[in-house]
Amino acid sequence: MRTLFKTSYDADLNLFQHGMQAFWYLSLLAIMIVLPFVMDDFALGEMTNLLIWAIAGMGLMILVGQTGQASLGHAAFLAVGCYANVLLQQKLGLPFIVAFPLAGLIAGVAGALIALPMTKLHGIYLGIGTLAISILTDDLIVILEPLTNGVRGLYAPTIEIFGMEIDRYGNTARFYWMVLLIVVAIVLAYRNLLRSPLGRSFAAVRDSEVSARAMGVNVARTKAIAFGLSAGITGLAGALIGHFTGIFNNETFNLILSIQLLLMIVIGGLGSIHGAFFGAIVIAFLPQWIGFARDSIGQLIGATSTTIPGLESAVFGAILIVFILFEPRGIYGRWLKIRTYFELFPFYRRDMFRRQKSYLKTERMR
Repeated sequence: MRTLFKTSYDADLNLFQHGMQAFWYLSLLAIMIVLPFVMDDFALGEMTNLLIWAIAGMGLMILVGQTGQASLGHAAFLAVGCYANVLLQQKLGLPFIVAFPLAGLIAGVAGALIALPMTKLHGIYLGIGTLAISILTDDLIVILEPLTNGVRGLYAPTIEIFGMEIDRYGNTARFYWMVLLIVVAIVLAYRNLLRSPLGRSFAAVRDSEVSARAMGVNVARTKAIAFGLSAGITGLAGALIGHFTGIFNNETFNLILSIQLLLMIVIGGLGSIHGAFFGAIVIAFLPQWIGFARDSIGQLIGATSTTIPGLESAVFGAILIVFILFEPRGIYGRWLKIRTYFELFPFYRRDMFRRQKSYLKTERMR
């Protein structure tokens, strides 16, 4: 049994809560490093897709999970990062190592600018506003055809870093290594953000804007920074999506993608890095599982094709409903309950994780 007794504020400021947590992080990293030597190109490509989804999930998690701001339009920032990355390479001739961070910066600035008129919105109204941004981005991609090539789309160039070519189809392992390195950098930045004063400001705004303002937190500025950081990380994921798919257009970043991103972090577990990865596992592998199950059922009943239109969306919706009804904390929340049960047995209480129903009167109508 492992029980933590916090005797100083350093316990909340350390990069890892305890040595065992650092061990598991390093063990997982070691496993990810070994994967290219034991997996074929298809499986490694799926793992790369999972990591890209995890980056996008961490970007949205900063806004929704850490700051409590709903967003249904993050596909727009995926598009901004993707198009900016490719156009900087094709139009300006910048190398990937320069264009990639600039694409994230451009997406981050776009997110901060969009946040300025939305700092007064709350709850469903903020969700509707971000939803409109996603729809407008789709239309803008088509309107700016001379730059974006409209519905015909753009081709992502081959990545070249210090004379070494990296291509998703030509050398899958190299592309995987690059994405893994980016994921590790973002995870470290994320963990450092959470233990910084800014990260604590995010949590204060999430829990109660009135209380945060009373403690001296500039709520409007904190929201804008959260939008900017969230959009920037999401833009980096969008840039990688462009190179992963090879070709993309306005339909690549449609409204369904925004909804899938939100589903991912809700199913994975809001408010934690782990939740972004758990949700990415579901989003990345569920279509494959559905395909395998469909083929197995087809073979069992002797049918040549068992394709059902909308099956994938229906399964995603069903999973979301199940989690909202029975486990609002997501997969990671369920794991925390199981772990706590064994750590505190026989002193575990069922109501230990019950959500608090009381709230400030000033927050009721938001």
